[in-house]
Amino acid sequence: MKPSMVWLAVVLVMAHGSVLAEGAQPYAGLETRQIKALSEQQSADLRSGRGMSLALAAELNGFPGPAHVLELAEGLVLSQEQRTKVRELLEAMKAEAIPIGEKLIAQEAELDRRFAEHTITPASLRDSVAAIGATQANLRETHLKYHLITIELLTPAQNERYAELRGYKGRVHSGGHQQ
Repeated sequence: MKPSMVWLAVVLVMAHGSVLAEGAQPYAGLETRQIKALSEQQSADLRSGRGMSLALAAELNGFPGPAHVLELAEGLVLSQEQRTKVRELLEAMKAEAIPIGEKLIAQEAELDRRFAEHTITPASLRDSVAAIGATQANLRETHLKYHLITIELLTPAQNERYAELRGYKGRVHSGGHQQ
């Protein structure tokens, strides 16, 4: 075998080994998280009432949420009345979502603690996961329902413009109603 071929084989084996080593440690470093299942960003998002992509079913099917509508208020040419109502919706959504997010953080912390202390049992696991699932569902419903309310404040033309400003391709339903 030529020396260049041997060298190529060595390089390929080393590269393959490096890829395998990286793939074998996808959670390395996560063990230092305060709550293992939540990143600092996720915790911050939950504490501030941000959507965390929970309302994509609405957003990507033509039902804008209040936060993004306010961000795009100038481009949507919102009236002062629309701005006021959307701002009120955003405040209401956050007032509802933040306590749910705090509850979810507490539930994840408790699950993490039980695993860390090795006190988890099949029954407590089942109960914890069911409670976390219910809280996640409640949080998602909260964000989605404000998309349902927000669309009622926009005209069909504003809703179409929203999709354009957000860069959505393809057909997005142009719901919305004139005040």
